[in-house]
Amino acid sequence: MRRPRRPRRSRPRAAGSVVVVGGGQQGPEVYARFIELAGGPDALIAVVPTAGGDSIDPTGADRPWRAAGARNVVVYHTASRAVADADTFVARIANARAVWFGGGRHFRLVDSYMGTRSQRAFEAVLARGGVVGGSSAGATILGSYLVRGAPSNDNRVMNHPRYLAGFGYLRSTAIDQHVVARERLPDLHDSLTARRPDLLGLSEDEGTAWVVRGDTGEVIGRNKAFVYNGRDPNDPGRPFLTLRPGDRYDLAARRVIARAADGTGLSPRFVDSLFAPWRDPARGGAAVLVARDGKVLANAAYGIPVQRRFTPETGAPLFALGGLGAALDAAVTPEGGVRRVLATGGMQRAAFDSASRAWRGSVDDLYRFELARTNLRPGVPDTAAAPRGFAADSALGMRAHAGYGAADALRAAWVRWPDRRAVVLVLTNDDAADARALARRLAERLFAAP
Repeated sequence: MRRPRRPRRSRPRAAGSVVVVGGGQQGPEVYARFIELAGGPDALIAVVPTAGGDSIDPTGADRPWRAAGARNVVVYHTASRAVADADTFVARIANARAVWFGGGRHFRLVDSYMGTRSQRAFEAVLARGGVVGGSSAGATILGSYLVRGAPSNDNRVMNHPRYLAGFGYLRSTAIDQHVVARERLPDLHDSLTARRPDLLGLSEDEGTAWVVRGDTGEVIGRNKAFVYNGRDPNDPGRPFLTLRPGDRYDLAARRVIARAADGTGLSPRFVDSLFAPWRDPARGGAAVLVARDGKVLANAAYGIPVQRRFTPETGAPLFALGGLGAALDAAVTPEGGVRRVLATGGMQRAAFDSASRAWRGSVDDLYRFELARTNLRPGVPDTAAAPRGFAADSALGMRAHAGYGAADALRAAWVRWPDRRAVVLVLTNDDAADARALARRLAERLFAAP
């Protein structure tokens, strides 16, 4: 009997790095990592906004990168293959250490650059140890198989016969994006990976990135990433495995290398035991998230049924936030009678009821808010003063900022330790839940580790 052919190794083409972002707002952690991989603020970064078509202003495509600290940025854009093949055009990025593909429709990147000298110049960046990355459409183009590549504005078409090949910086991969925000999680499996075991499916939600060096991928950012056709067991009842910021994955072996919680005491068994009472749906359900220094160490939900299109139960349905809404109130602006939270890093479902003047949200929403409003660039100290909506507190002998869902610290908790860049979020629908005690038990395990 002939042995089945082993999948090709899924790795960058050369010595450099690949950064895959799921669209939406990027936090400073993503900009900072990309600039670091490029070689620092003075490295030449080529920003390619071509996927945006007529919707983008190419002259401003460099602004987010300059605001993030990059000092040597060139906008590289053409819709003409003749221009993309011209030596004078390609010479502009002859010394580039990084290429960034913006969002839009990825067929435009194929039409403009595939097979041209420009495409070879992009590959040369990796060959000399630089970094290539992109967000949304600019993320999908980095894989070898192009999903949602139809030459139109209809990105629901997963497989278009004329647009099936990406630039292939990650071999034997198909990459999807916006997967939680736009409820796309089943799509890769249903349309592609179920019939193509040779392809490793990677996806990531908005504000979340895969950072791939060699065979190792690390998840950073604000939400979750997902793997299809891996060799570890999938999440129960789902066609994918979920990863979170701080987790590392071997793209060649198709296995988890390490979880962010390893060695912290916050094992899934411990967290599950702590929240076991809320497995009973009669108690209304619960959700938890614990993070430190940008790594998510615990993120789980209890007593909540499977959500539409596999939306993570930590992101839906929404909990009544009660007193925790004060932190959101401190960062809102009235807009046509609707309250909108500013600069939150992509809160996807949090909602304000104008009649009751109350917020509803999830632990995933609040963590994105936490990163955007209260944490700064990587390595920059957190704010010492309690942000608006929090009370100064002392917990476990350390300075803390705390908010609770109800009187006597019941129902929900949002506790942050600025000196440790750590946060514990607990949401329940149980008016008798001692949220302060739950948060303290989690923090004790978190800070007990070296």
